[in-house]
Amino acid sequence: MTSQRDTGDSETGAQRPASDVSAGVGLVGLAALLCWLLICRNWAGLAQAFHIPGPRAPMSGPYASLAALFVTGTAMSLYSLLVDKVHRSPSTGIDWARPRPWRAVREISITKIAGLWATWIGIGLFYCIARWYWDGQYLFAMQVIGAAAPVLFLLSIPYVLWLDRFMVEPRDASWHFGALLLGREAWEAEQVKKHWRAWAIKGFFGAFMISILPGGFAQIVEADLSRIGSDPVETGSLLIGLLFLIDVQIGTVGYIFTFRPLDAHIRSGNPFLAGWVAALLCYPPFVWGTIGRSDVLGYEVHTGGWAYWLAGYTPLLWLWAGLMVVLTAIYAWATFAFGLRFSNLTYRGVLTNGPYRFTRHPAYLSKNAFWWLSTLPFLVTNGSLTDMVRNTVLLAIVSSIYFWRAKTEEAHLLREDAKYREYHAWMARNAFITRTISALWARFAPKPVPAQAAE
Repeated sequence: MTSQRDTGDSETGAQRPASDVSAGVGLVGLAALLCWLLICRNWAGLAQAFHIPGPRAPMSGPYASLAALFVTGTAMSLYSLLVDKVHRSPSTGIDWARPRPWRAVREISITKIAGLWATWIGIGLFYCIARWYWDGQYLFAMQVIGAAAPVLFLLSIPYVLWLDRFMVEPRDASWHFGALLLGREAWEAEQVKKHWRAWAIKGFFGAFMISILPGGFAQIVEADLSRIGSDPVETGSLLIGLLFLIDVQIGTVGYIFTFRPLDAHIRSGNPFLAGWVAALLCYPPFVWGTIGRSDVLGYEVHTGGWAYWLAGYTPLLWLWAGLMVVLTAIYAWATFAFGLRFSNLTYRGVLTNGPYRFTRHPAYLSKNAFWWLSTLPFLVTNGSLTDMVRNTVLLAIVSSIYFWRAKTEEAHLLREDAKYREYHAWMARNAFITRTISALWARFAPKPVPAQAAE
């Protein structure tokens, strides 16, 4: 990697560990996405100027949002290869200088392809059985995945045959699952579990991310800018929508572009059941479909929201809108700082720059602060004390779930990488937010009971 080692701790003189992801790749992705948005918004004029056939209208459809994904991902991939030269990193597990003859890896590649194809068929069966994938926003994801599946199956053959020639150890987790299916060679159960954890993450979260691409994209491309700068609610809503679009688009790139030559492959999925439970609680269809609006953890019952309660107080509206835009910007920054490596429940290297120099979980902190500021759950339009208490307690539970989720992610990364253990310790000493939260956790967390001598 070309990312530089950052200096930091003024108190101890220690240095923050170098990030495995450079800042440049995320910024390039952000720039490419914004350029594509400008093209889509101004497509009518561009089509007329260059005599391009077709409708003279903004490109706001679902396939324009899908194209944004590949424009952004391609730009980030090129930067990673040409500038960061990630393909040369030892963590790829690739040795480009010593290719094997094709015949030497043919049987290995066939076994691996068998494992991959069986995995994709299994994911397809899951999509088929799970009823929620065939309704609402998920229909678009199913159309995209269905169209991409034949291409994926075909291209996997030359890709695996080519890459196995250069891999230091081509018998990876996918190979072990293929070996289990074919029964011709010894395989390791832990490697099979590793394979399925990685693909379960891609299958579940990939479909969800694709499903939410079109809505936010159309909102920004079709947005009326005439009231921007004059109306704090309209201005704040548009900027927040744009920042959420950045988060979704670049986050989806992270689930799709998991290629080993980009050093963006999933090195391991979270092996802890608690980590999966904490993460899945935050996504449909588990527990609540849209946070705040479920029957179980709905904290927006009879809440008017910030615009309702601050109506008529223009300076406060601007201040509140600014606070929420800043929080959403931190949230989006926490995503595009990952570059090509964003995804839930995975270890794909250690990120220590961007907002991660201030806290280990900037996305969770900013997201939860945004919910409290935007919802104001302790204010209700019907004056019910019961609803005030209920909303406040339920949002506190949601925030607690995110705290639990953060701890399970840390447990996974602490187990996987010595660099993360170094980063974890550095942040506990030097990052004000992390240091404060860690001190509070240490004070109020349950203390181990000392062992008593047997009588």
